Amino acid sequence: MRRSIALRGEICAANEIFGIFYSSYEYTFAATSMANSGTPWFNAARLKTRQLLLLLHLHEQRSVLRAAEAASMTQPAASKLLAEMEDMLGVKLFERHARGVEPTWYGHVLIRRARAAMSEIGRAQEEIAALRAGRMGQASIGTVVNPGTNLVPQAIAEVKREFPDILVRVEMDYSRPLVAKLLDGQLDIVIGRILGPEGVGELEFEPLADEPHSVIARAGHPLASRAGLQHADLVRYGWILPPADSVLRARLDSMFMEHGVQTPTNAIETSSLPVTSTLLRGTDMLTALPVESVAALIQAKLLTVLPIELGVRMESFGIIRRRDYILPPGAERILQALRTTARRLYPALRGPESLG
Repeated sequence: MRRSIALRGEICAANEIFGIFYSSYEYTFAATSMANSGTPWFNAARLKTRQLLLLLHLHEQRSVLRAAEAASMTQPAASKLLAEMEDMLGVKLFERHARGVEPTWYGHVLIRRARAAMSEIGRAQEEIAALRAGRMGQASIGTVVNPGTNLVPQAIAEVKREFPDILVRVEMDYSRPLVAKLLDGQLDIVIGRILGPEGVGELEFEPLADEPHSVIARAGHPLASRAGLQHADLVRYGWILPPADSVLRARLDSMFMEHGVQTPTNAIETSSLPVTSTLLRGTDMLTALPVESVAALIQAKLLTVLPIELGVRMESFGIIRRRDYILPPGAERILQALRTTARRLYPALRGPESLG
């Protein structure tokens, strides 16, 4: 429900700015005898925000009836709009089943592009309003845990000293969901990793640092002073593990298997650093983290690094952007601060790499 409201808000903003233009542009093109209806930009001109709204609601609701209700139209009107889109593009966007509708391969492509377009239009309105008010605007940043505890806060602090009114939104998560949101236009910049083929031709990656993981425990943990610590010793204690579908979890499972032990069954799964650090301080549980992500707690002698080489390392994390996306002023300033701060924190940085 909350997402539906957000979608309607984005479309309202889009219609306010572009609705009349889209409508007149469509009929002007349709009336031009020399127009070639097979060209991509002719089809793009005919796609209206109302159709894109329906497309996104169909993806969310998986039902023509529920999507029509969410888009404030009748079911016959929704079916007609969908048929018009499919006829215009010459492909089937959704498969109809007894239990609802499912996007086809073509549908997934258009849904992702539509979501990015709606996000861009909404952001354009916000950016214009901010500039009219004399503000720097806003930036939406996604980050994985390690840079989220040092690089990102330091970069934001630098920008806020110069532009106090800039609004910075920060989301911490694993790389896959963050990159998906970047491709959808929900984020301007991600500090993370490229872990799969999704959208690589549209992304630019600036590597920053590798990320070895260590075993972290509370200060005074029984294993902290154990000489000759082995992996078998680690599984005698409870563990705080990343979610089962994460890349780090797969590597931890492989690490335990390689050393002839099972992944601990006395475990808690979470991606939250505050939850993890609180549990570590109050129990004898263990976890695997980059030392930098809990450096302040280690310096305060609340946590410690156990004397064992874990052998788990993640790929380099870095700055990820959409290659052809023009950052709004606020996000551009954040990007500059991220690069400046990264040069101070991480040595031997390479330049941007286009992935595709």
